[in-house]
Amino acid sequence: MADEVAILTARAIQAEAEIATLEAEIAQLQDPARLLANGIVSPQLEVLRTENAKLKFQATHLERNIAREQARTPDYMVSINQIVTDMFTLAIGQAYPDLDDIPVLIQKGKFADYQCNSAMSICQKLKAQGVKASPQQIGNAIKDQIPQVDFFEKLEVAGPGFINVYLSKSYIAQQVNNLLRDGVRPPRVMARRRVVIDFSSPNIAKEMHVGHLRSTIIGESISRLLEWVGHDVLRLNHLGDWGTQFGMLIAHLKDKFPNYLTVSPPISDLQAFYKESKVLFDSDEEFKKRAYSAVVKLQSRDPDHMKAWNLICDVSRNEFKKVYDRLGVTIVERGESFYQDLMQDVVRDLDDKGLTEMDDGRKIMFVEGQKVPLTLVKSDGGFTYDTSDMAAVRHRLHAEKGDWLIYVVDAGQGTHFDLFFAAAQKAGYYNPNLKRVEHVAFGVVLGEDKKKFKTRSGDTVRLVDLLDEGIARTQQKLIEKGRDKELTAEELRLAQEAVAYGCIKYADLSHNRCNDYVFSFDKMLDDRGNTAAYLLYAYTRIRSIARAAKVTPEQLKMTIAKEGVSLEDEKELKLAKCILRLSEVILKCLDDLLLHSLCDYLYELSTTFTEFYDKCYCIEKDRDTGVIVKVNMSRILLCEATANVIAACFHILGITPVQKM
Repeated sequence: MADEVAILTARAIQAEAEIATLEAEIAQLQDPARLLANGIVSPQLEVLRTENAKLKFQATHLERNIAREQARTPDYMVSINQIVTDMFTLAIGQAYPDLDDIPVLIQKGKFADYQCNSAMSICQKLKAQGVKASPQQIGNAIKDQIPQVDFFEKLEVAGPGFINVYLSKSYIAQQVNNLLRDGVRPPRVMARRRVVIDFSSPNIAKEMHVGHLRSTIIGESISRLLEWVGHDVLRLNHLGDWGTQFGMLIAHLKDKFPNYLTVSPPISDLQAFYKESKVLFDSDEEFKKRAYSAVVKLQSRDPDHMKAWNLICDVSRNEFKKVYDRLGVTIVERGESFYQDLMQDVVRDLDDKGLTEMDDGRKIMFVEGQKVPLTLVKSDGGFTYDTSDMAAVRHRLHAEKGDWLIYVVDAGQGTHFDLFFAAAQKAGYYNPNLKRVEHVAFGVVLGEDKKKFKTRSGDTVRLVDLLDEGIARTQQKLIEKGRDKELTAEELRLAQEAVAYGCIKYADLSHNRCNDYVFSFDKMLDDRGNTAAYLLYAYTRIRSIARAAKVTPEQLKMTIAKEGVSLEDEKELKLAKCILRLSEVILKCLDDLLLHSLCDYLYELSTTFTEFYDKCYCIEKDRDTGVIVKVNMSRILLCEATANVIAACFHILGITPVQKM
């Protein structure tokens, strides 16, 4: 509640000033000569006294609220950026009450902790009203409305009205101690929302390839972020598990394994099985007829064909699960087949609302502002992806009670999402002012030649092959560093997996997802620079400091309770401030769902820690004997706070840290 307490404190200070002014006026009015001179009679004086008593009561009530809130342990991490924003919002409103829509521009300062840059905007608004005031005057007017509070060391007006904000060292230390005592907590979000997120979405009978990599990694990380801050998240895997291709697969299954109803067919390579059926479908007219017949029977839910379909789907599910398990991905399957019966309902609903029309045998729906219409029913009576997506968005909003729908799909599908989002709004399925429905787009994965990532033979890279190569290259790196001689076999295996999978994920997430990115094992496995390898090594090193100092968890808890951190050196203070920026970074990621901001912060935190550790000795040893002669517990606590924040970031990014590397 620290941000609310800050606002309450400011208002209480202003109330006390108002009371003091009123009391001074009453004291003057109580002088008989002044009463007569001003024509004030006793009833009017009683009214003033009554109002004064009310103000005093309100001030006392505010003070009690503040004391109560300060005594509570908040269940979230304070966002200092938000506190600063709230304070300046209040101050600007009091300095310029007659101005509307004043932007409160708070950013990280170059020479201070934060900077308010609203003066120029206010200057322009006043100028439009014929009021002359310099940005410096405006900056000072705003500054004068900021009360004395414990979290600001000082405020300075500089340049064209910029207000530099310097945070109090004692306040920073207090917040770091709170983090150590209560653990790393998410920032406060305004309301818990039901989020439905659609990601990964491979096709049955086809292997997951590098094209599925970004959707899977980005979708999993966004899900973790939303769950961490307290949202109710449903992760959906919109599998391609329906359509004409299943006719040829079932026909081939019946030919190759005629006893499939009683004996599970030993399909070891479903991709090869799919290719065989496709060759037959393209070259054998009799087989093609049987394939089309199988589609019709499948769509009519014939039991034998449903069993064949389930057998094929199960083989794919098992292969997908192996990849998801390796990447630590949790997802609920809900493929296109789930929405088949719902598509008739959605078409009927759109018909009833008068939103459909016929066009050359097709049933379509036009949406204002869109170049092409939705095709809901083809001329042969079949449904389309448009129909499936309209049924899915309707179900996710209504049956699943989704407040926030997220589709993690490549940027090439942007036009399609614009179309059916607009159609869903026109149909009345959601109001964009009440529900958040968005396409989280991403670019493609490129090879080091800056062309679409493929194998040397030109084939699409299988995801399982990519993961295997990551493991092999990581093992080679660890052996080169002699880790095979320092770690047990199990520790080496855990380190291999942590680095390999962590590097693949981080290489993706650390780039702006809207852009294409170049996939390079050499770069992502480099333990220097902004890579998961560097961050994992940094985390392991930080965790080892307390062990090297022979400080137990119990000793850490006692130090937190009794003393906490003291920020004497400038590098200690810089590190503490960086630690506390986590909440504002998380809030930004929640707003734009761009996770590279979290990666940038994580790298900044690690490099800031290195600056601190190089200058500030945590452990002092006798140069001759190597015996520890002094342990700086305050600095050990800063190490722990840093490691705890890194671990929280790793969790969101899906990176698994290890204690030894």
